[in-house]
Amino acid sequence: MSYQVLARKWRPRTFHELVGQEHVQRALVNALDQGRLHHAYLFTGTRGVGKTTLARILAKCLNCTAGGRGDEGITSTPCGECDSCHAIDEGRFVDLIEVDAASRTKVEDTRELLDNVQYAPTQGRYKVYLIDEVHMLSTSSFNALLKTLEEPPPHVKFLLATTDPQKLPATVLSRCLQFTLKHMPPERIVEHLGRVLEAEAVPFEASALWLLGRAAEGSMRDAMSLTDQAIAFGQGRVEHADVAAMLGTLDQRHVLTLVEALAEVDAARLLAEVAALAERGPDFAGVLDELTGLLHRLAIAQMVPEALDNGQGDREALLQLASRFTAEDVQLYYQIGIQGRGDMEHAPDLRMALEMTLLRMLAFRPQGVPRPAKTPLPLRGQTPDDGAEGPSGGAVASQADAAPAASGGPTLAEAPSAPQRPASEAQEVPAPEAVSASEAPAEPEPAPAPPPPWVEAPEPVATQEAAPSATTGTASTSAPPVPGAADAPPPAPEPPAADTEPAPREASQLAPAEGAGGRDRFGHADWLAGFESLGLGGLTRNLAANCVVEADDGECLRLRLDPSLSAMQAEVHVQRMQQALAEHGVPRRLVVEEGPLPEGVETPRQQAERLAAQRHAEAVEALSRDPHIQKLQQAFGARLIESTVKPVDAAARG
Repeated sequence: MSYQVLARKWRPRTFHELVGQEHVQRALVNALDQGRLHHAYLFTGTRGVGKTTLARILAKCLNCTAGGRGDEGITSTPCGECDSCHAIDEGRFVDLIEVDAASRTKVEDTRELLDNVQYAPTQGRYKVYLIDEVHMLSTSSFNALLKTLEEPPPHVKFLLATTDPQKLPATVLSRCLQFTLKHMPPERIVEHLGRVLEAEAVPFEASALWLLGRAAEGSMRDAMSLTDQAIAFGQGRVEHADVAAMLGTLDQRHVLTLVEALAEVDAARLLAEVAALAERGPDFAGVLDELTGLLHRLAIAQMVPEALDNGQGDREALLQLASRFTAEDVQLYYQIGIQGRGDMEHAPDLRMALEMTLLRMLAFRPQGVPRPAKTPLPLRGQTPDDGAEGPSGGAVASQADAAPAASGGPTLAEAPSAPQRPASEAQEVPAPEAVSASEAPAEPEPAPAPPPPWVEAPEPVATQEAAPSATTGTASTSAPPVPGAADAPPPAPEPPAADTEPAPREASQLAPAEGAGGRDRFGHADWLAGFESLGLGGLTRNLAANCVVEADDGECLRLRLDPSLSAMQAEVHVQRMQQALAEHGVPRRLVVEEGPLPEGVETPRQQAERLAAQRHAEAVEALSRDPHIQKLQQAFGARLIESTVKPVDAAARG
């Protein structure tokens, strides 16, 4: 017996075997059960969705002789065993007249067809005219068909099928009951192909079925034909590699790899993957199209996860991948991809255009490309690692070290909480008597600038030993004063403490203290002082700028976020903030919680706005006092527009 292709072997024989057209199936079944039958039906839809199959099933329902509703015998469930059902399945039923309108377009053919309408059916209950591709009929043929189509004999049913209903005259459409068949979704195609291959005992890979379901473009008949081809290509097996090679399509896994490289901000991996794709000779414009389509699905996965389709069998993978992007990154990448697709026709090489588009996505992302590790920011109670030597090569102690010594306390290197430097990097501090008068500076050096606000000077620790006295006849800028000496100069005033808080805080929440394991706490003052140095950008910066430090136990740093900005919170932002803190010497597990902010505590954004307002007011006041401005006002009646005043940074003025 000759081989029968899968598309014909597995063609549905009843409504209940039909796949993917439930809306049409429901309407026809109810009409058959209730006896409310129309005289003309029009089935529209793309190729291979079941138009002709539906018409044949309906013809079997009208002519099945196994019994049905009352004496008429019409049923929605044909038996498939009677002579009429067998004849219709085998294409030899006399009263089912199938007409190919594409080959019989002349009006003479239509008139010949209509001449036999008046005769009663020979074998069945109804004479059924199935006209396929009816839109191919000529205008004269449609005009000849109109009268019979509107008022046919009671024993005649017209079943029309077309892939282009827009070409049918409105007079024909108004005389038919129209049913539009939908495209088959890939999920439904893959499910049906799986059942067919299991029944045929053909081994297969699920990923290969997704490639076939996507290539079918909504046509179940095309999917079955491609499956036949894949079985022959794979020598009785349907495997992913064979199907991809047969179809010559881009493997979706390569596109996923490109998107993963975008998530990791790894430009080297992006270029390496493009180079690997180039060995397969792909259509680079198609690669970019696939990439933008995947970005569109990522945006849906972020905004409405339940609406994400599984059209390519990668729904779970996309949901996980979507959590690694911010919404702004996905939207920006999509826009750059669309723009790059339009620019490809002007590029000298398509591969070059694809690479530049991918690199542009990374270059223009709000957070920018990753930068080298930053210098750690010391916590409160720690000193910065000033390994670089000063102008004198580190041979002379700084005045910052001399100030605690003058008061009888230890230097920064002797503070209990300060980290000890390695012996190889330690700099030797000369004794007070080691500096002669000839080496002393002629003029007193200016006091050094206070340390950064996130560095807290250690508390002076009392010592039992007295400071060494100065040698007679010598003078030293670093020598401590001799107690009780009448000619000794008064001690230099101590610089202001570095741990002075910029604003009142709640001690229970924001005051720095020793945390668990002896680690120093990261307080809200440190958060305000070091915020700009974290280098955050985009939505991550906006989120962090509206947080205050709630607690730090040395292991976990808790931030409190303004509840009005809860929509900004996302796991990717928390991870970026945690990474930035770790790069600045604050390795903590970061937790961001929503809640009302404490009274009297500023967020970094509020602090920046307050300082900006102060600087603007100072700039306006300085301009108002400027004599040149005053002369212009007196001479010409000029007016200072305060909204245009922009304060200049001190660094820019210098």
